[in-house]
Parts: sequence; structure tokens; C-alpha cells
Amino acid sequence: MSLIRLDKYLANAGAGTRTEVKNQIRKGLVTVNGEVVKKPETKLDADRDEVCVGQKSLTYQKYEYYMFHKPAGCVTATQDNLHQTVMDFISSGKKEELFPVGRLDKDTEGLLLITNDGALAHELLSPRKHVDKTYFAKVEGEVTETDRQTFLQGVDIGEEKPTLPAELEILKSGEISEVCLTIREGRFHQVKRMFEAVDKQVVYLKRLSMGAISLDEQLKKGEYRPLTREEIERIGGSGC
Repeated sequence: MSLIRLDKYLANAGAGTRTEVKNQIRKGLVTVNGEVVKKPETKLDADRDEVCVGQKSLTYQKYEYYMFHKPAGCVTATQDNLHQTVMDFISSGKKEELFPVGRLDKDTEGLLLITNDGALAHELLSPRKHVDKTYFAKVEGEVTETDRQTFLQGVDIGEEKPTLPAELEILKSGEISEVCLTIREGRFHQVKRMFEAVDKQVVYLKRLSMGAISLDEQLKKGEYRPLTREEIERIGGSGC
């Protein structure tokens, strides 16, 4: 049996913010198993009780999973007193429970997963799992086949151990080169430091994929959408 407050249940089911759903409850708009309930603190069984707002039956969803197209300029944090955070873009009844999976630098764009599923986040971020993360980068300097071979062997970025082997695809080589890089770790500023190790500088960075999830090309910067059931299953989420 999973008991939960009625107001939290409604917020988690997407019926509104905590304040909004409390007003709905007090106005007599909410029923539990066909009976009007006017106390927000009323406990109910999330797995068995039927909850309706007006004529609409609600389904409780314990975990939420979102794909966010992070723009440059915001920080990957749940809150920050100085900067806009990725969570400022998210509107959800569970917002206070949600968090970004891993981090992207302030000036980095692209795919960021946001959820309240701690077990999934651990699986995706665990160093032992070696989850692939692919980035598109613009690099100052001519990226060469020698660089590709160096990355394939692992790069010394000034830590105790070199990076794991990384796959570097050269899309364009010149004064400003364009590449796709797949890494299997998440070290601090790793992509930038790998290119610095071969005397080059990343001037633009965008994450394209993480594990089995790729950034939806329809999402504009600053937009997000729920993961589909298929996507949730692909990354090992519970979907419930």
C-alpha cells in the first residue's frame, strides 16, 4: 500500500501546483472513489483509489522523465542565486523533486535528461557503467587523423589515469574543425580538456545523445518534452 496526501497526488498527476490543487480540493471539485473530499491532507492509496477532478479521472505517476534541450547561458543545477538554472525552464507538479541527470557546462548546449528517478540517474552516471555520451564540437585548430588515433588510445588530461578510449569522427578539418566525439566517462570539463591535451580549443559544444537517448531535433533550445514510453524503457526507467 502506497499512501500519499491528496494534494501531493494531484500535483504529481499534473492537476496543477500545490496551491492550485488545494483550492480545487477545498472547492469540492475533487472526489476519491466517488466521494467529495475537501481536506488536502487526506491520505489515499495511490495504487488503488480512484481520484477525479470534475469528471476527469487522474493517473498517479511516481516518476517523471524529460528530455531538455539546454541552451547556453544557464547552469545545470536545481537552484542558483546568481544564474538562471535548467530547472527554471521546467513546469511540473513534481518540480521540487526533479533534478538534472549529470551536468553540462554553462556554455554547453544540447541533451539533458531531467527526472526524479534516483536509481536511473545512478545507473546512467555510474563510472562503472561507461554510458556513451556523444557531442558535436567546433574546435579551433585543424583536427587530424593523429588526434583521432590519440583519442582512440585514451588521453592524458592531467589526472591519475588517462581517459577511456574515445571515438572521434572528423566532419570538417580546418582553422575551425567540426567533429563528433563519443566518450564513456563524465570527468570535469572532459571534452574541452581532451582537445586542450592535443593543443586545440573547443569553441562550441553540444551534447547529441546519452546512452540510448538522442536529442529530439524538433526541440528548440530551452524546450523540453516527456520521454516516450519506448525511450523510458530503453534507458531502464520504471515508467510508473
